[in-house]
Amino acid sequence: MLALRSALQARGCECLLERDSAAMAGEQGGILVGDFAEHVDIAAVLGGDGTMMHAVSRFGKFDKPVAGINIGTLGFLTTCKDTDIACFADAVAEGRYSTSPRMLIVATVIRADGSTLIYHALNEVTMARGETGRLVTLKAMVNGEWLNRYRADGLIVATPTGSTAYSLSAGGPLISPQASVMVITPICPHSLSQRSLVLSDNVEIEISPERADDGPMLFTVDGRDTTRIDPGDRVIVKKSDRSFHLLQLEGTSFYEALRQKLGWQSV
Repeated sequence: MLALRSALQARGCECLLERDSAAMAGEQGGILVGDFAEHVDIAAVLGGDGTMMHAVSRFGKFDKPVAGINIGTLGFLTTCKDTDIACFADAVAEGRYSTSPRMLIVATVIRADGSTLIYHALNEVTMARGETGRLVTLKAMVNGEWLNRYRADGLIVATPTGSTAYSLSAGGPLISPQASVMVITPICPHSLSQRSLVLSDNVEIEISPERADDGPMLFTVDGRDTTRIDPGDRVIVKKSDRSFHLLQLEGTSFYEALRQKLGWQSV
């Protein structure tokens, strides 16, 4: 963090720290994360993909570019590595960057008593078995029409950005970040005929437990927020009116990231 700030300040960029980050650096003051949009032109996040997703949840509605400095592992959502800080600072100071808009999804958990919880996700939301080791049965609806009854360990609803994360591990397709779609991927389905399904991003997906004897399930947002889902509860997933703007340096692309992160070889 201090190295990044020094590099940016050396190039004439003013740097402000979020309050918790300032405390970690042993400094007083700092800006509340919810107020960042009022004070900065670019936000920089140090970490891996998990840190970026956590930042998305904390920023709230934030329409400015967000740069990720990768000090994690895969880093599909990051702008550059921590060893490239000097090049990153040069690009920011000279305006040599672009942004890659990423879709967010909003999930509304509707309890049997009518109360609701609302979450925003960059990668995916997941409903999966909880305390039981058995398969669970989940009902999926699209725009009010019955889609399927899944017998599986759970279901993932992912964005194009999330197609390289949990959905990919569960056998889902890779999707370009600019595609206007969502994907439903079953986790370890009982039937081989139950495959991932790619849908337009203008649909509304509803997921609910089908059998009371499956017990409570777990609903997880970007591997971060987790809440219990009981029989009678349901979850509505649709495209959010918010988006995430990933800062990209010149010469980088989603396809380059695929080649690097997945170990693809050129011919």
